[in-house]
Amino acid sequence: MKKTYGVCAGLLALGLVGIGAPASYARGRLPAGETAGGSSETTTASSASSTTTAAASSPAELRQRIDALKVELADLNAELASAKDPDAAAKVETPQDQSGSMPGMPAQAPATTTPAAAAAAPMPLPSPSMAGPLATGIPHELPAGPFGKIEVTGVLSGIGLFGNNPATTGDEGHVDLSNAQIFVQKTTGWFQFFLQGGAYNLPDLGVPFIKTSDTVKGFYGPFPQGYLKLVKGNFNVEIGALPTLIGAEYTFSYENMNIERGLLWNQENAVNRGIQLNETYKKLTVAFSWNDGFYSDRYDWLSGSLTYAINSSNTLAFVGMGNAGSYARIGPANAGGVTPLYLNNSQIYNLLYTYTKGPLTINPYYQYTVVKKNTNLVLPITEGAHTNGGAILVNYNFKHGVSLSARPEYIKSGGGVATDPNSINLLYGPGSGAFAFTVTPTYVKDAFFLRGDVSFVHITSLTPGFGFGLSPGNNANQTRGVIEAGFMF
Repeated sequence: MKKTYGVCAGLLALGLVGIGAPASYARGRLPAGETAGGSSETTTASSASSTTTAAASSPAELRQRIDALKVELADLNAELASAKDPDAAAKVETPQDQSGSMPGMPAQAPATTTPAAAAAAPMPLPSPSMAGPLATGIPHELPAGPFGKIEVTGVLSGIGLFGNNPATTGDEGHVDLSNAQIFVQKTTGWFQFFLQGGAYNLPDLGVPFIKTSDTVKGFYGPFPQGYLKLVKGNFNVEIGALPTLIGAEYTFSYENMNIERGLLWNQENAVNRGIQLNETYKKLTVAFSWNDGFYSDRYDWLSGSLTYAINSSNTLAFVGMGNAGSYARIGPANAGGVTPLYLNNSQIYNLLYTYTKGPLTINPYYQYTVVKKNTNLVLPITEGAHTNGGAILVNYNFKHGVSLSARPEYIKSGGGVATDPNSINLLYGPGSGAFAFTVTPTYVKDAFFLRGDVSFVHITSLTPGFGFGLSPGNNANQTRGVIEAGFMF
């Protein structure tokens, strides 16, 4: 009988060691000085001390050890995925794929959670590209026969806008649908694709608000973006209606820190139809595109970007694009201002820097545009013009789904004066400039989001008739308030 008791006691001791050792090992994988789940035990605790503690563990301590083991399990699953499927491993390591989108922009950051919850959360899809604070919804996987599995996400949101000194009658206030879009994509294997369809609005500082129905009709239609993607290792080719490489702001409101796009965005194109080559080598990403510029349907634009990831927090990028031909299309595609004559005959250059550390993102960038003399056009440009502009995009994520974004910017045009009949107008009259400041608080809860813009625009060197306010439009200031609410699903 004593022998039986001795065997039982030995088995019990071994069981306690088995409970304590894995938890101690899991805590040992955390950064130096941190503890599992906030426990007061140090990471250097030995298996023996863990065994002693386990015997008197409270339910809270056991839950903390379980959380630590979940983190360990997530790491092992990632290693297993890397061994089985390199594409899946890349998806785990890089939450936001920047191919086919503007360089120098930060990847969307998931909401602040506990380590265990973050490990268990699904990673965001590569498209549409997001600068934050919003993130794409949890993807819905659907079987697609020969394509394998495809993933579906979407956005549904409404917008309300009001302000002073409207540019057109009725522009004092609007309530409209801002987004009702579906995204269908395949993100693994050598053959991939992205399809985007639905309604959208493009609210923009310093210009009149356009109704959603008119925006879809006059700009990019009900299928604004969509492309095939052929992948071989770190190299890929994209063909179709692509997001532009230029600028630090994306096309659609949910992709950006602020609801309305800014003054510098007004000089840029948004969707390029063409072909794009992307290659990543260590810390350097290179992209090159042949496209139709400002949606002109004439393929005479060339675009290129170089993006260097200095480290995990700092990225530097240079982007250049321009019309390499001698003809800028005007006609049906120009109906909604999507193919402006002067801008479609321009060259655009960006220098972008991005700093991301924890909840903070800072993205300053410089932009230079030039429209050169061109007498071959239907409306000849006898005198050129240019702009110099800069902006800083800042976002800080607080706790409980709250964040705050801000965007100061300034742009100045040169190369002409209002009294010269040959001078062209790129802003608010030849030689004019503008300053703008926008602040955007955001609240996110699961799939729901609510946010608002407060913005102010001031024109410098205003040419009479080109400013804010109804005819004659001589007011140099405009203030707006915008609210947007919806769901990323």
